Amino acid sequence: MTAYRTCELATLAKDGTPITWPTSPWLRADGKLVLTTSLGFPQKAYNIRRDSRVAMLFSDPTGSGLDAPEQIFVNATASCPEEISTEPGELTEYWSMLFERQPSGRAHLSPLMRPLGDWYYMRLVITITPETVTTRPPLVSEPRTAQAQSVVDSFETAVLGARDAAGKPVLVRVRPEPTGTTYRVSVPADVPIESGPASLLVHSHDELLDNLRLALVRGQLTGDSFVPSQVVNPIGSNWGVLRQGRRNTRDYLRRRGLARPKVNWAAFSSLAG
Repeated sequence: MTAYRTCELATLAKDGTPITWPTSPWLRADGKLVLTTSLGFPQKAYNIRRDSRVAMLFSDPTGSGLDAPEQIFVNATASCPEEISTEPGELTEYWSMLFERQPSGRAHLSPLMRPLGDWYYMRLVITITPETVTTRPPLVSEPRTAQAQSVVDSFETAVLGARDAAGKPVLVRVRPEPTGTTYRVSVPADVPIESGPASLLVHSHDELLDNLRLALVRGQLTGDSFVPSQVVNPIGSNWGVLRQGRRNTRDYLRRRGLARPKVNWAAFSSLAG
């Protein structure tokens, strides 16, 4: 698990749709996993505070040095307190891991970036407690022969987010097959999923977690047929992301009557090296 550079994390939206994004968790000595989300993009925190059930899938080995490793599925619960972390502190190992795995993240420490990007270092801490851990064989990619008609078609595999009979999120990597306006998704028989609100996540990155491409397609799953309804692509221009993050942070603080916290730039800069 620790060799994987990223994993897919699913939280549940208000309508029950598993909302899945790639993230980089830190495995603590006590077996719990820790990750953070910035005030600029706090939706994961909102979802977890409303419904603590989450799922994680370690299925993309890019950058790990592993050759076709087993996938690891984690069924879990999560918590995300209101406290805002603005320095490494107890998360020193977590931040050290991020700076090592994604050197481009150091760019946010530049004095020129701080006025617009300070929200990147204002973090809400998510602690995940695994309940069950399951391994699955790797899903080997196969080059597509047809011309891509959508963002999903441009990827060889995707991560399907659905729910089981108890309503818990389930993640499984699949090879979507376009069939007109829908996708056929073949799910292994031992993966328990039910029809209902679902999503398809496509994403990729290089060995240093840079050059990120991703999109989330929300829709409805009926049997092995996924019907798309909305495409969410959070990656715009760099300036657009910075402005959106700043707006979201301002709104988050205003709704709670909080002053803008100060980031401990010296501590982060010292750790980043």
